[in-house]
Amino acid sequence: MSRTIEKSVVSVPTEEGLGVIVNRSIGRPELEHTLFDPFLLLDEFKAKEPAGFPDHPHRGFETVTYVLSGATTHEDFLGNEGTLHAGDLQWMTAGSGIVHSEMPKGKAAAHGLQLWVNLSKEHKMTEPHYQNLRGKNIPKVSKDGVTVKVIAGESMGVKSPVRTRTPVYYLDFVLEKGAKHKQEVPSGWNAFVYTLTGKGNFGPSGDQKEVEPHHTLVLTKGDCFEAENKGDETLHFVLIAGQPIEEPVSQYGPFVMTTRGEIDEAINDYRNGKNGFEKAHSWKSKIGN
Repeated sequence: MSRTIEKSVVSVPTEEGLGVIVNRSIGRPELEHTLFDPFLLLDEFKAKEPAGFPDHPHRGFETVTYVLSGATTHEDFLGNEGTLHAGDLQWMTAGSGIVHSEMPKGKAAAHGLQLWVNLSKEHKMTEPHYQNLRGKNIPKVSKDGVTVKVIAGESMGVKSPVRTRTPVYYLDFVLEKGAKHKQEVPSGWNAFVYTLTGKGNFGPSGDQKEVEPHHTLVLTKGDCFEAENKGDETLHFVLIAGQPIEEPVSQYGPFVMTTRGEIDEAINDYRNGKNGFEKAHSWKSKIGN
């Protein structure tokens, strides 16, 4: 059964970090977390120096940064650092704790997407870990006017090398004028679409809805998803789906745990520099200060 659009919501501009205006997709009160489990947030960001995300902590989930254009630099208190250019991906497992900085690099604005993926209770205190992929190493396939970059999961016969603790699909689609595509999605997973450019028609034939850019589409359950480009412009969107964790979520800013007591512990650990945050207060990034 093909998935249909349960709800379509335009993104809301929100200021985050140091003067960065993001288009917030999921992670808003009117879009219940349970509709998107295991996903917590999706932001489309555009940041130009001196704006950015200076030193800040995370615990209990993963951040996935995908750069569409420009470049952004990253640095953390474990000594990891580097630059993501257009097409590059960073899948960061914060686990027990990370303090890091993310700042645009160069004269052009850094434009991209950041997705937050929850971790199950058994993995929330795992050691921090990175998976970095250059754009040239993200599997890409084109056929009949449809191009997909397989960031996570599989599509059109190719699989991503990214290893995820929770089964996830993260697919970047471009459909040329007149192109259509049907994507298999496991029936028990939650799924949504975020539109970037161009108008698209989403859903099965006879129950399609035309959608403008910068909209979040909540999809009903089903085993596949259909999209078609009936417009004159190229259609660009991401399809994100995942197996629900089905555990309680307690969140306080950059800390995501399962109970309020665990949140209090995370705050205390960060303030006192322990249980993963030992370097939190003796470290300052070069790029964020």
